[in-house]
Order: sequence, then C-alpha cells, then structure tokens
Amino acid sequence: MIELGVNIDHVATLREARKGRVPDVIAAAKICEMAGAHQITVHLRQDRRHIQDHDVEALKQVLLVRLNLEMGATDEIIAVAHRIRPHSVCLVPEHRQEITTEGGLDVAAQIPRLREVVKGMHDRGIHVSMFIDPEEKQVDASAETGADYVELHTGAYANAEGGKRDSELERLETCAEHVRLTSLKLHAGHGLTVRNLEPVAMIPGLCEVNIGHDIVARALFIGLENAVAEILDILHECSL
Repeated sequence: MIELGVNIDHVATLREARKGRVPDVIAAAKICEMAGAHQITVHLRQDRRHIQDHDVEALKQVLLVRLNLEMGATDEIIAVAHRIRPHSVCLVPEHRQEITTEGGLDVAAQIPRLREVVKGMHDRGIHVSMFIDPEEKQVDASAETGADYVELHTGAYANAEGGKRDSELERLETCAEHVRLTSLKLHAGHGLTVRNLEPVAMIPGLCEVNIGHDIVARALFIGLENAVAEILDILHECSL
C-alpha cells in the first residue's frame, strides 16, 4: 500500500495566529497517527512561521510512527536535524516571502553541497529525500547525492485544469519511470487532495504521499480523523 505522511504545519499556523497553545500540534499528530497515518511531516522553516523547534522535539519523543522533517539545507536547520534525529528529512527550497513551497529543489545546481548534507544525515541514521520538480536531470542529480528518496512536486498538476492537468500527470508518470531506473524510492506531494489524488496514486512505483493543507482544511468540517481516513481509503483502493 502507498503510505501516507500527514503534514500538520497548518495546525501550527492556526496556533501561531494567536501565539498561544491551541490548537495543540502534538494532539493533532497523535490523532493522525491513531487514524492510520504512517508518518507525520512538519516543515521547520527559518522564519518559524508555524512549526517551532519545541514542536519537533516533542514529536520526536511521542510519535510511534515516523517523523519526517521538511527543511531548507541551511546550517541552522541542519544542526537541528542532527540533534533531534528524525526518521527522515526532506530537503526543500525555501524563500522568506513565499506563502508555501513554490517549486522543487534545484539539486543539479548544488550536487557537491547536497552530497555533504546527505552524508551528514546518513552518519546520524537519518534518511534523506529530495523535493524536486518532475525532471529527469533532477532525479539523476538526487541519485548522485546519495539520497534515499525523491518526492515529486505535484503542485503544477494540482493547479492545472483540463488538458493541462493531463499533460502534468503525464510529466509525473514519465519522471516516475525514470526514478525506477535508479536506487531512489518514489514519493509525491504538494497540493494533493481527495479530489485529485487518485490519478497520482495510480503511478507505478509510488511508495508515499505527503498531504497537509487539504487534510487540515477538511478537518474543520469532518474532523481530523475522518480527513485522514478518507485519504487512506483512496490510497488503499489504488493499491489493489
């Protein structure tokens, strides 16, 4: 079965709107865990706009499922990852003015630097994923760094309409075929919802999806446990 990572950043976004303690990020993570999520994903940004260091530390202590830390490859956040030692990190591009991650990491332009980052993580038992646009050169570059996984950025697919969406899906499928020629495992994420997930989940070789905003948004109306469960139902059906 394709596994589900639930990104709970936007639970923290709501909390930080009042700089208080509610909603409780740790409680949200445990609900997702009990609902069947295989992983909890959080993005510790340099500007700390939502997830805070203490959230990552607490999640590492209480989770029974995997903790996946999205992060920019900066010395400050690398040091946090080395100290806390999540199960995995996903290296993403990060720009201070962006609303959310806007594209994939240009791995091909920084192979030597990222090779060092990967080695540092591996030395501490941390798996590494590269969040990339669905381009073969980025897949090959990710393999060169020694990364364990690539997570294909599905934002262009999610935002497209009509025939353009079909083209973006084909782009993802073609890139996935190339991933299967490497030692990398295939993940996908960004902008995936209950309405657009199924075609992506049908891509051969896909091992994991990470979904956050749609689950948290739907949780306002149907509850967090139900929002996780309906995504898991889609993944299960696509795995049959």
